Amino acid sequence: MVRQMLGFVYRDWHLTRRYWSWVAVFTIYALVSSATVTLIGVAAKDVRLTLTLTVGVLLWSFLSVLFNEIAMSIAFERWEGTLEYTFMAPVSRLVHMFGVSLYALSYAVFRALFVLAGLFVFLDLSFRGANLWGMLVVLAASSFAFVGLGLIAATLPVMSPERGAEATNIFQSVLLLVSGIYYPVSVLPRWLQPLAAVSPATYALSASRKLMGIDTYSGQAPLRGAAFSDVLPEIGILLLMGVVLVPLGFFVFGRCEAWAKRTGKLKRTG
Repeated sequence: MVRQMLGFVYRDWHLTRRYWSWVAVFTIYALVSSATVTLIGVAAKDVRLTLTLTVGVLLWSFLSVLFNEIAMSIAFERWEGTLEYTFMAPVSRLVHMFGVSLYALSYAVFRALFVLAGLFVFLDLSFRGANLWGMLVVLAASSFAFVGLGLIAATLPVMSPERGAEATNIFQSVLLLVSGIYYPVSVLPRWLQPLAAVSPATYALSASRKLMGIDTYSGQAPLRGAAFSDVLPEIGILLLMGVVLVPLGFFVFGRCEAWAKRTGKLKRTG
Protein backbone atom coordinates (compact mmCIF):
# COMPACT_ATOMS: atom_id res chain seq x y z
CA MET A 1 0.00 0.00 0.00
CA VAL A 2 2.78 2.43 0.93
CA ARG A 3 4.65 1.58 -2.24
CA GLN A 4 1.55 2.26 -4.35
CA MET A 5 0.99 5.55 -2.56
CA LEU A 6 4.58 6.63 -3.17
CA GLY A 7 4.09 5.64 -6.79
CA PHE A 8 1.49 8.39 -7.17
CA VAL A 9 3.82 10.83 -5.42
CA TYR A 10 6.57 9.84 -7.86
CA ARG A 11 4.23 10.23 -10.83
CA ASP A 12 3.09 13.70 -9.79
CA TRP A 13 6.69 14.75 -9.19
CA HIS A 14 7.54 13.78 -12.76
CA LEU A 15 4.51 15.68 -14.05
CA THR A 16 5.81 18.74 -12.22
CA ARG A 17 9.23 18.26 -13.81
CA ARG A 18 7.62 17.82 -17.21
CA TYR A 19 5.82 21.16 -16.90
CA TRP A 20 8.54 22.92 -14.91
CA SER A 21 8.22 26.13 -16.96
CA TRP A 22 4.55 26.48 -15.98
CA VAL A 23 5.42 25.73 -12.37
CA ALA A 24 8.08 28.44 -12.46
CA VAL A 25 5.63 30.95 -13.98
CA PHE A 26 2.91 30.33 -11.38
CA THR A 27 5.41 30.28 -8.49
CA ILE A 28 6.92 33.61 -9.50
CA TYR A 29 3.43 35.01 -10.01
CA ALA A 30 2.50 33.87 -6.49
CA LEU A 31 5.56 35.63 -5.08
CA VAL A 32 4.96 38.88 -6.98
CA SER A 33 1.25 38.99 -6.13
CA SER A 34 2.03 38.28 -2.46
CA ALA A 35 4.63 41.05 -2.40
CA THR A 36 2.13 43.42 -4.05
CA VAL A 37 -0.40 42.79 -1.29
CA THR A 38 2.06 43.14 1.58
CA LEU A 39 3.51 46.35 0.19
CA ILE A 40 0.11 47.94 0.77
CA GLY A 41 0.95 47.81 4.47
CA VAL A 42 4.38 49.30 3.81
CA ALA A 43 2.83 52.14 1.81
CA ALA A 44 0.45 52.84 4.70
CA LYS A 45 3.44 52.92 7.08
CA ASP A 46 1.58 50.46 9.28
CA VAL A 47 3.72 47.58 10.57
CA ARG A 48 0.75 45.79 12.08
CA LEU A 49 -1.12 45.89 8.76
CA THR A 50 1.99 44.68 6.96
CA LEU A 51 2.31 41.73 9.35
CA THR A 52 -1.39 40.94 8.99
CA LEU A 53 -1.13 40.88 5.20
CA THR A 54 2.11 38.88 5.32
CA VAL A 55 0.55 36.14 7.42
CA GLY A 56 -2.48 36.17 5.15
CA VAL A 57 -0.53 35.74 1.91
CA LEU A 58 1.75 33.07 3.37
CA LEU A 59 -1.09 31.00 4.79
CA TRP A 60 -3.14 31.34 1.62
CA SER A 61 -0.10 30.46 -0.48
CA PHE A 62 0.10 27.18 1.41
CA LEU A 63 -3.59 26.30 1.76
CA SER A 64 -4.66 27.34 -1.74
CA VAL A 65 -1.94 25.27 -3.40
CA LEU A 66 -2.81 22.27 -1.23
CA PHE A 67 -6.46 22.61 -2.18
CA ASN A 68 -5.82 23.32 -5.85
CA GLU A 69 -3.40 20.44 -6.44
CA ILE A 70 -5.89 17.93 -5.06
CA ALA A 71 -8.95 19.52 -6.65
CA MET A 72 -7.29 19.72 -10.09
CA SER A 73 -5.70 16.25 -10.00
CA ILE A 74 -8.58 14.75 -11.98
CA ALA A 75 -8.47 17.54 -14.55
CA PHE A 76 -4.71 17.02 -14.97
CA GLU A 77 -5.23 13.30 -15.58
CA ARG A 78 -7.96 13.99 -18.12
CA TRP A 79 -5.68 16.37 -19.99
CA GLU A 80 -2.89 13.78 -19.95
CA GLY A 81 -5.28 11.09 -21.18
CA THR A 82 -4.57 8.81 -18.20
CA LEU A 83 -7.80 9.26 -16.21
CA GLU A 84 -9.53 6.09 -17.38
CA TYR A 85 -6.40 3.98 -16.85
CA THR A 86 -5.94 5.32 -13.31
CA PHE A 87 -9.55 4.68 -12.34
CA MET A 88 -9.45 1.15 -13.77
CA ALA A 89 -6.10 0.26 -12.17
CA PRO A 90 -6.15 -2.34 -9.34
CA VAL A 91 -5.41 0.32 -6.72
CA SER A 92 -7.87 1.49 -4.07
CA ARG A 93 -9.09 5.04 -4.42
CA LEU A 94 -7.97 5.64 -0.84
CA VAL A 95 -4.34 4.87 -1.76
CA HIS A 96 -4.62 6.87 -4.99
CA MET A 97 -5.95 10.05 -3.40
CA PHE A 98 -3.71 9.80 -0.34
CA GLY A 99 -0.73 9.66 -2.69
CA VAL A 100 -2.03 12.71 -4.56
CA SER A 101 -2.62 14.51 -1.25
CA LEU A 102 0.85 13.67 0.05
CA TYR A 103 2.49 15.17 -3.03
CA ALA A 104 0.18 18.21 -2.88
CA LEU A 105 1.21 18.77 0.74
CA SER A 106 4.91 18.57 -0.12
CA TYR A 107 4.50 20.92 -3.07
CA ALA A 108 2.45 23.40 -1.00
CA VAL A 109 5.16 23.52 1.68
CA PHE A 110 7.84 24.17 -0.94
CA ARG A 111 5.78 26.93 -2.59
CA ALA A 112 5.06 28.64 0.74
CA LEU A 113 8.73 28.55 1.74
CA PHE A 114 9.72 30.03 -1.62
CA VAL A 115 7.19 32.85 -1.21
CA LEU A 116 8.38 33.48 2.37
CA ALA A 117 12.02 33.69 1.26
CA GLY A 118 11.08 35.99 -1.61
CA LEU A 119 9.09 38.34 0.64
CA PHE A 120 12.23 39.13 2.63
CA VAL A 121 13.60 40.69 -0.57
CA PHE A 122 10.72 43.18 -0.54
CA LEU A 123 10.08 43.60 3.18
CA ASP A 124 12.16 44.46 6.22
CA LEU A 125 10.36 42.37 8.82
CA SER A 126 11.39 40.36 11.83
CA PHE A 127 9.41 37.45 13.24
CA ARG A 128 11.40 37.47 16.48
CA GLY A 129 9.09 36.73 19.38
CA ALA A 130 6.50 34.94 17.26
CA ASN A 131 5.45 31.40 18.16
CA LEU A 132 6.59 29.83 14.89
CA TRP A 133 6.44 26.25 16.18
CA GLY A 134 2.82 26.78 17.09
CA MET A 135 2.13 28.04 13.58
CA LEU A 136 3.52 24.81 12.14
CA VAL A 137 1.01 22.89 14.25
CA VAL A 138 -1.78 25.12 12.95
CA LEU A 139 -0.71 24.49 9.35
CA ALA A 140 -0.66 20.75 9.98
CA ALA A 141 -4.10 20.83 11.58
CA SER A 142 -5.60 22.93 8.78
CA SER A 143 -4.12 20.65 6.12
CA PHE A 144 -6.55 17.84 6.91
CA ALA A 145 -9.59 20.05 6.40
CA PHE A 146 -8.26 21.40 3.11
CA VAL A 147 -7.45 17.90 1.90
CA GLY A 148 -11.10 17.03 2.53
CA LEU A 149 -12.30 20.13 0.67
CA GLY A 150 -9.91 19.33 -2.18
CA LEU A 151 -11.32 15.81 -2.47
CA ILE A 152 -14.85 17.19 -2.69
CA ALA A 153 -13.81 19.77 -5.29
CA ALA A 154 -11.98 17.07 -7.28
CA THR A 155 -15.35 15.58 -8.16
CA LEU A 156 -16.23 18.63 -10.25
CA PRO A 157 -13.88 17.80 -13.19
CA VAL A 158 -15.28 14.25 -13.08
CA MET A 159 -18.86 15.44 -13.25
CA SER A 160 -18.23 18.05 -15.94
CA PRO A 161 -15.30 17.56 -18.34
CA GLU A 162 -16.10 20.92 -19.94
CA ARG A 163 -16.55 23.20 -16.92
CA GLY A 164 -15.45 21.23 -13.87
CA ALA A 165 -11.93 22.68 -13.72
CA GLU A 166 -13.29 26.23 -13.83
CA ALA A 167 -15.75 25.39 -11.04
CA THR A 168 -12.89 24.44 -8.71
CA ASN A 169 -11.53 27.97 -9.13
CA ILE A 170 -14.91 29.39 -8.10
CA PHE A 171 -14.85 27.16 -5.02
CA GLN A 172 -11.36 28.44 -4.15
CA SER A 173 -12.26 32.09 -4.74
CA VAL A 174 -15.23 31.81 -2.36
CA LEU A 175 -12.89 30.51 0.35
CA LEU A 176 -10.58 33.46 -0.31
CA LEU A 177 -13.46 35.91 -0.07
CA VAL A 178 -15.05 34.71 3.18
CA SER A 179 -11.99 33.64 5.21
CA GLY A 180 -10.58 37.06 6.06
CA ILE A 181 -7.23 36.50 4.34
CA TYR A 182 -6.57 40.21 3.80
CA TYR A 183 -9.19 41.86 6.00
CA PRO A 184 -11.29 41.11 9.10
CA VAL A 185 -14.33 38.92 8.55
CA SER A 186 -16.38 41.67 10.22
CA VAL A 187 -16.15 43.87 7.10
CA LEU A 188 -18.01 41.31 5.01
CA PRO A 189 -21.72 41.89 4.33
CA ARG A 190 -23.77 40.45 7.16
CA TRP A 191 -25.40 37.84 4.91
CA LEU A 192 -21.95 36.56 3.91
CA GLN A 193 -20.35 36.36 7.35
CA PRO A 194 -21.87 32.96 8.31
CA LEU A 195 -19.82 31.36 5.52
CA ALA A 196 -16.63 32.40 7.32
CA ALA A 197 -17.62 30.14 10.21
CA VAL A 198 -17.48 27.05 7.99
CA SER A 199 -14.17 27.89 6.30
CA PRO A 200 -11.09 26.20 7.81
CA ALA A 201 -8.93 29.11 6.65
CA THR A 202 -10.80 31.44 9.02
CA TYR A 203 -9.64 29.50 12.08
CA ALA A 204 -6.15 28.89 10.69
CA LEU A 205 -5.71 32.63 10.14
CA SER A 206 -7.10 33.54 13.55
CA ALA A 207 -4.73 31.12 15.30
CA SER A 208 -1.73 32.16 13.18
CA ARG A 209 -2.20 35.85 13.87
CA LYS A 210 -2.46 35.18 17.60
CA LEU A 211 0.70 33.07 17.52
CA MET A 212 2.49 35.78 15.59
CA GLY A 213 1.43 38.33 18.21
CA ILE A 214 -0.28 40.57 15.67
CA ASP A 215 -3.46 41.04 17.72
CA THR A 216 -1.46 42.46 20.64
CA TYR A 217 1.24 44.23 18.62
CA SER A 218 1.92 47.72 19.93
CA GLY A 219 4.30 48.90 17.26
CA GLN A 220 7.41 47.99 19.18
CA ALA A 221 9.59 44.96 18.39
CA PRO A 222 9.85 42.17 19.23
CA LEU A 223 6.53 40.45 18.67
CA ARG A 224 4.82 38.76 21.60
CA GLY A 225 3.30 35.59 20.18
CA ALA A 226 0.53 33.88 22.10
CA ALA A 227 1.13 30.61 23.88
CA PHE A 228 0.06 27.42 22.16
CA SER A 229 -2.67 26.91 24.76
CA ASP A 230 -4.32 30.16 23.65
CA VAL A 231 -5.15 28.73 20.21
CA LEU A 232 -6.36 25.29 21.30
CA PRO A 233 -9.99 26.18 20.45
CA GLU A 234 -9.05 27.02 16.84
CA ILE A 235 -6.88 23.92 16.52
CA GLY A 236 -9.68 21.79 17.95
CA ILE A 237 -12.12 23.17 15.37
CA LEU A 238 -9.62 22.57 12.55
CA LEU A 239 -9.04 18.97 13.64
CA LEU A 240 -12.78 18.40 13.94
CA MET A 241 -13.27 19.79 10.45
CA GLY A 242 -10.57 17.44 9.19
CA VAL A 243 -12.20 14.45 10.89
CA VAL A 244 -15.47 15.31 9.16
CA LEU A 245 -14.25 16.55 5.77
CA VAL A 246 -11.65 13.88 4.90
CA PRO A 247 -14.05 10.89 5.20
CA LEU A 248 -16.80 13.00 3.59
CA GLY A 249 -14.46 13.85 0.74
CA PHE A 250 -13.62 10.19 0.10
CA PHE A 251 -17.32 9.26 0.30
CA VAL A 252 -18.38 11.96 -2.16
CA PHE A 253 -15.48 11.15 -4.49
CA GLY A 254 -16.33 7.43 -4.41
CA ARG A 255 -19.98 8.06 -5.27
CA CYS A 256 -18.96 10.43 -8.06
CA GLU A 257 -16.50 7.86 -9.43
CA ALA A 258 -19.20 5.16 -9.52
CA TRP A 259 -21.54 7.56 -11.32
CA ALA A 260 -18.85 8.56 -13.83
CA LYS A 261 -18.08 4.93 -14.68
CA ARG A 262 -21.76 4.13 -15.08
CA THR A 263 -22.46 7.11 -17.35
CA GLY A 264 -19.22 7.02 -19.36
CA LYS A 265 -17.88 10.34 -18.12
CA LEU A 266 -14.34 8.98 -17.70
CA LYS A 267 -14.02 8.43 -21.43
CA ARG A 268 -15.07 11.94 -22.33
CA THR A 269 -12.42 14.56 -22.95
CA GLY A 270 -14.78 17.44 -23.61
